[in-house]
Amino acid sequence: MSLILEGVDRTVGGEVYLKDINLTFERGEFNVLLGLTEAGKTTMMRIMAGLEPPNRGRVVEDGQDVTRVPVRKRSVGMVYQQFINYPSLSVYDNIASPLKLAGISKSEIDRLVRTEAERLGIDHLIDRLPSELSGGQQQRCAMARALVRDAKLVLLDEPLVNLDYKLREGLRSELRSLFADRDTVVVYATTEPEEALVLGGKTTVLHEGRVIQNGVTAQCYRHPASTTVTQVFADPPMNLMPVTVGDGQVKAEGLLSAPLPAHMKDLAPGHYTLGVRPHHLFVNAGEGRVGLHGTVEVAEIAGSVTYVHLEVNGRDWVIEERGVHQVHPGERFELFMDLNRAYAFDSADQLAAAPDS
Repeated sequence: MSLILEGVDRTVGGEVYLKDINLTFERGEFNVLLGLTEAGKTTMMRIMAGLEPPNRGRVVEDGQDVTRVPVRKRSVGMVYQQFINYPSLSVYDNIASPLKLAGISKSEIDRLVRTEAERLGIDHLIDRLPSELSGGQQQRCAMARALVRDAKLVLLDEPLVNLDYKLREGLRSELRSLFADRDTVVVYATTEPEEALVLGGKTTVLHEGRVIQNGVTAQCYRHPASTTVTQVFADPPMNLMPVTVGDGQVKAEGLLSAPLPAHMKDLAPGHYTLGVRPHHLFVNAGEGRVGLHGTVEVAEIAGSVTYVHLEVNGRDWVIEERGVHQVHPGERFELFMDLNRAYAFDSADQLAAAPDS
């Protein structure tokens, strides 16, 4: 099966929710929609499911136009942020509910429910009510109900966001294997870049209702198409700085002057935006590192990592450094950048040079 969005627009009350969306989702692939809150992820999923129509464009499923086909006539399974289960029904009956509506025999319902419950690790809980389950168990129940029908399209709208960290990690690592042998289109929406990288597959990066990059997840991360992608597909976002390239040098007035790294040697002279990830900035000098200065705004110590927020040449930067580092707001701070890991974006905000890895 394939699901295609062709020229899809969605506008509500004059506000653009989606603009000119052209995407193809293939069965057997794990597809991630990545974007900030209100980027258009949920709206896109609702249109894909048949819950609301686009203002323009169409949805094509296996060559058939299903744009105006309502969700009740479609083969769709959906999982939401909230743990949506029927509170008065047992886990077994929650999972069985879509099968009963489909008129499947009792024996087949029993087989499918028990198989799906076992797959999701809740087979020992099938006699309990949702109120007797933990948050992770409730979400597993909701997922089992969405998956038990073996729907052609499965949509997961930030399904792990309301779980605590440990539960999220556990379910996240299982998701790819849950769909490995299913002949279905899977679309997973998230605001978290790390989640997209863990899930892999293909990623569509959305921003303000528009697709700004689409492709293999690792490639989107390693080769961001624009500086906007670097702000969406990274946490913390990539640090950016305007520079000038010429005579084999990269320069930022009053801040930086250094030889071009090997992967930027072919850049034409002119103005660029230099980008460097927070974990490619350091508090200590080292081979190939270029020194800069900034002013400390705040430092966050998160376990064995310190995030130092700085003002560098009028821009907000972040260093992600291993270990605990004590710094104070207003302090003049020296940092070191690995230019061999830096990116360059041209005046049209398109990627012009990227490190090899």
